[in-house]
Amino acid sequence: MYDAYMSQAPILVTGALGTIGSAVVAGVLAAGRPVRAADLDAGRIAARHGGDVSAVRFDFTDPSTWAPAFDGVELVFLMRPPHLSRIGRDMVPALEAAKRAGVRHMVLLSLQGAERNRVVPHAKLEAWLRDSGLAWTFVRPSFFMENLSTTHAPDVRDHDVILVPAGTGATAFVAAADVAAVAVAALLDPQAHRNRAWTPTGSQALTYDEVAAILTDVLGRPIRYARPGAIPYLRHATGALGMPPAMALVTTAIYTVARLGRAGGLTDDVRTVTGREPVAFVDWAREHRGAWERHG
Repeated sequence: MYDAYMSQAPILVTGALGTIGSAVVAGVLAAGRPVRAADLDAGRIAARHGGDVSAVRFDFTDPSTWAPAFDGVELVFLMRPPHLSRIGRDMVPALEAAKRAGVRHMVLLSLQGAERNRVVPHAKLEAWLRDSGLAWTFVRPSFFMENLSTTHAPDVRDHDVILVPAGTGATAFVAAADVAAVAVAALLDPQAHRNRAWTPTGSQALTYDEVAAILTDVLGRPIRYARPGAIPYLRHATGALGMPPAMALVTTAIYTVARLGRAGGLTDDVRTVTGREPVAFVDWAREHRGAWERHG
């Protein structure tokens, strides 16, 4: 049972400096719940979120940071840092410490299709949670629209190209705000979301040719979609985009799922959980056009 104490205990949000983590912090605060915001730099957390949160430095690989994060916490928003791919070594010890400290429910930011794609680290996290004895909620978003305005923004802004190995496969893009809203709902009413998996997607599955056409219209200049193979993409990701090799490999696996035609599945989960329609890609692109505009 979820008792009254759970409503008073702080909710721990890991990855609080990230796009999703920041939105989750804001959503929980807006609901009037106390938040303990955790990431590698507590000073940056405090600067971003102000005095409304309890900011703590947290590192899955540094045991000295675990107790201050987990003390008195029963609910956790769990996000895998992109550079950690060896789950058993780099994350499970901290998660076991959380369980010993009294954590009872974890809301995991996973990945669409993680239950079928054993290559991605998210699948190992899901497996651990299922066997942990803890209550869990899996939030399995489709591909973030924000990856185009952050990681891949330099390609679009500077070279008018989208360069990913997704072939002609369609992708069910989703806005980060919609993903965060689903996670916040699970954190605010954990009993209703106990041991459930949600797959928030947008309302359209788009090929990258269609994405390029939308960006062309929004930006008023031609944007093309290149279709590199996995190896050229890996070189580009680790070189021009500066991705750590482990992250580049994970993103290659994700794009391969799209290339194989398995990333276009749509759901009504955003509407079911939040009561509103997901953000449309064209509306999101108009709002974020500054990420791809050239200055000077």
